[in-house]
Amino acid sequence: MKTCLVIPVYNHERAIVPLLARLERFGLPCILVDDGSSPACRQELIDCAARHRSWITLLQRPSNGGKGAAVVDGFQRAIAQGFSHALQIDADGQHDVDDIPKFLELGCQHPEKMILGAPQYQSDAPKSRVHGRKITNFWIAINTLSTAIGDGMCGFRLYPLTAVGQLLSHSRLAPGMAFDIDIAVRLYWQGVDAVNLPTAVRYPLEGVSHFDLWRDNLKISATHAHLFCGMLPRIPRLLARHWR
Repeated sequence: MKTCLVIPVYNHERAIVPLLARLERFGLPCILVDDGSSPACRQELIDCAARHRSWITLLQRPSNGGKGAAVVDGFQRAIAQGFSHALQIDADGQHDVDDIPKFLELGCQHPEKMILGAPQYQSDAPKSRVHGRKITNFWIAINTLSTAIGDGMCGFRLYPLTAVGQLLSHSRLAPGMAFDIDIAVRLYWQGVDAVNLPTAVRYPLEGVSHFDLWRDNLKISATHAHLFCGMLPRIPRLLARHWR
């Protein structure tokens, strides 16, 4: 395995510096994707990349296109640089970086599968997020005719880039917060199995979230509906897969 980190960043100037400090010890090359951040965040990212040029590559998008668009840019750069796997992690400090060795170990054991973080919530988790995820996971089970994907929205994941590159060659993925749902379901349709890794998720008081309850839930609902329509002609193949 040749693995890199891919981190989409949008106005996380306060969280990204301590996150990078915690990530450096793992010795993984990192692709930071600035998704049209504010001048303050943009400058912070430029400074970080300059200080850590041995392991950080900075991509700068001219405008904010959404989490999915930023991650796709990171994946395409990783593929161009010859990486076999990309470990996606959010920039807001929610994820437990101490679980990175577990992701890498599972990736070595299952190099053709996607290793998906399965959030273990603490008491600080907003109830709306927790219950919303239950609805999302219900629809993912319908759209895959399986319970293989334990959580559809966790942004802490290890992807096999050969499969991702194949998917990107013929599919346009949701550019915003629905991206994590869209790519997981479509990779599953493509034949990529999932391994679910329990991982702690926290919501720090100083954290910055760009999830808009109404706007993003509407887009997520539209993505589920679109996937449902795509699932219908795949029913025979999905059922045959389960039978095998």
